Amino acid sequence: MSKDLLLKSELLAPELAGLVADLMLKKGWLLATAESCTGGLISAACTDLAGSSNWFERGFVTYSNEAKTEMLGVDAALITAHGAVSEEVARAMVQGAIQHSRARVAVAVTGVAGPTGGSRAKPVGTVWFGFMVDGHLSSEMQRFSGDRAAVRTATVQHALQRLAQLLAGTPPASN
Repeated sequence: MSKDLLLKSELLAPELAGLVADLMLKKGWLLATAESCTGGLISAACTDLAGSSNWFERGFVTYSNEAKTEMLGVDAALITAHGAVSEEVARAMVQGAIQHSRARVAVAVTGVAGPTGGSRAKPVGTVWFGFMVDGHLSSEMQRFSGDRAAVRTATVQHALQRLAQLLAGTPPASN
């Protein structure tokens, strides 16, 4: 797989999920997802592929704050202090996905898909991502434009693209 292919932003979720699948299978690792604003769409993109049970372990849909706490072990005080849409919570979610699964790789997303729920500090389209790949934790924030469907679609695509880049050891494209 070429590094140029991993840096292309026009790849669609099925193509990106295929790249992730190839990399996961080559490494013999399992993937878990922890999703809030996408409601399981990342898991769906992965499990749409035949044979995904060989590399996809489980998905957590933790839309409510209570679900984040109960299913992933995210400290309620962390959510109170920083809000559900925050770097701290995204990092705690991805760590919880690893701790509550057999996966070696995980991705977590928490954001404001809209059309309501945004604020001046966290406008609609704000999404925090957490990634854990073989013990290496990273996080990032993106702001996507468009309606609810566009924000959710962009979130899925970004999560899968960045996951493929991390698995391949490729740095992200500069903005």
